[in-house]
Amino acid sequence: MYLRHTIRKKDGKVHRYWCLVRSVRVGRRVIQQTVAQLGELDEHGRIEARAFARRLIGTPEQALLFNDSGEHLTVPVRLKGIRIERSRQFGDVYLALALWRGTGLEGLCEQLLPAGKERIAWAKMAAVLVAARLCEPSSELHIAEDWYRRTALCDLLQLGDEGVNKDRLYRALDHLLMHKAALEAHLSRRCGELFAVQNEVLLYDVTSTYFEGQAEANPLAQRGYSRDHRPDCKQVCIALVVTFDGFPLGYEVFAGNIHDSQTLQTIVATMEARHGVLGRVWITDRGMASAGNLAWLRQTGRRYIIGAPKSELKKFGSELARPDGWRTVHEGVEVKLTCHPETGETVILCRSADRRSKERAMHDKFSRRIEAALERLAARIARAQKWLDPAPVNRQIGRILQQNQRAAARFAITLEPDGCPAGFRLRIAHNVSFDDWAALSEGAYLLRSNISDWSDEQLWKAYIQLTQAEAAFRIQKDQLNLRPIWHQRAERVQAHILVCFLAFVLWKSLEMWQSRARLGNSPRTVLEELARIQSHDVVLPTATHGQIRLRCVTQPDPAQAALLDRLGITLPKRMRLAEHELPALTASA
Repeated sequence: MYLRHTIRKKDGKVHRYWCLVRSVRVGRRVIQQTVAQLGELDEHGRIEARAFARRLIGTPEQALLFNDSGEHLTVPVRLKGIRIERSRQFGDVYLALALWRGTGLEGLCEQLLPAGKERIAWAKMAAVLVAARLCEPSSELHIAEDWYRRTALCDLLQLGDEGVNKDRLYRALDHLLMHKAALEAHLSRRCGELFAVQNEVLLYDVTSTYFEGQAEANPLAQRGYSRDHRPDCKQVCIALVVTFDGFPLGYEVFAGNIHDSQTLQTIVATMEARHGVLGRVWITDRGMASAGNLAWLRQTGRRYIIGAPKSELKKFGSELARPDGWRTVHEGVEVKLTCHPETGETVILCRSADRRSKERAMHDKFSRRIEAALERLAARIARAQKWLDPAPVNRQIGRILQQNQRAAARFAITLEPDGCPAGFRLRIAHNVSFDDWAALSEGAYLLRSNISDWSDEQLWKAYIQLTQAEAAFRIQKDQLNLRPIWHQRAERVQAHILVCFLAFVLWKSLEMWQSRARLGNSPRTVLEELARIQSHDVVLPTATHGQIRLRCVTQPDPAQAALLDRLGITLPKRMRLAEHELPALTASA
């Protein structure tokens, strides 16, 4: 990774814009990929970034942990014996722990999990679990046997390598799970303090994640509709609630065979009990839009914006056909407000040019498949030298249409009696009404809402923010390895999902921090770059004071320094050694 700049002249002034670039191999080519736009790296931007960093993580580089009390010691050193030992990953875990503390989760866990008779505090083990899930998602066994000993967490937490083992990590999962509600309530308050996030508008979606193994000890593990395309595996469903900006507020776990619409009333009641009721607006997709749910939301006075099934568009065919009343709210997107004839709700009709092109291409693709398959079937019937049973042919036609359902209604297929040896021939006709409706409805969708004081643009933009919930699921699955689940016990499954949720809180906090520092929205890139910053033990044999060991942090390269400067982070130069390490390090030469 390195720095690159471009120079632009504007209003008689010369502006130099910086960006972080890295080389990436794609096939046989090496291309330059922009990691983050740093802007002009002006003093005002740096001051803002540092101020936000202080508010989020304080000043950890000034903590007692990084003061080794040896600043003024001057001794002669034997150059021949100087060596470097104990290299550890420092930058990524330092940032993860800073986020853990900045979000207030460290202090909360210390309150919820007070120190007792155990040798290692459970709050520290919780920090290890979540930091590992953020930096290098893996199993508890991998954390204990490999990852932890490669990182500087043992120094930052003052917790030796021998204190972290798989059994202690498993027990920490059990202790953490008992406080799920308190953790979610804390996050609701803290996200507002740090990021000025408003949680009046809540986005809600459901996904699934599957198990490896039979999961016989978990009653929630069931087979159902798999978003991961693993119908062969048992799964659980996870309902996630995020704010308008995508900051996670809470989640619930349901049986793997439950329908999305059956989760809505439970999740709404649970979240309102935890975060309050006043002013809430619920936004969710068409999977929740059952008649019972809509009636329940209206009767209880809750405000909502919900996507409606595509089939409901036919009720508003005349409004779709009318050219008046449409208003452009975004490039390529038009909306129109109307009233639902049965419930009096506000209906937002939407037309998207990109969506129209996509749906038209899908209709054309499936139509070509059907036509090609029917041509082959007709040719086979024509080549037959004896009478054919029509039943198998009808079944084959059914399979062709079932495999291409998007365009199946476009074709009317019958077997007509004929004098050929087979006894019949295929008669294929196109359904004109299908083409007419497709031309009108392609790219169109509708939303239902009982909010009467918002404009059409506000309603549409609020619904589009539902992509934040979808992005949250993608990050948890792809970046934080929510799937697959290897745990078999029900409570361990719940705890695994909770750790992934807390790691996503840190991920989103870093993403919003990057956004305010104008560094894009790729936390993984930042973590990978900072992981290259390591801590080392520099061992200095002296002529008068025996052997001195200094635990030093490597100097960031220019690109890393620019990244840290933009985030407003100052890394420490040295760390204090643990108490149990001091006697052995001051032995006489």
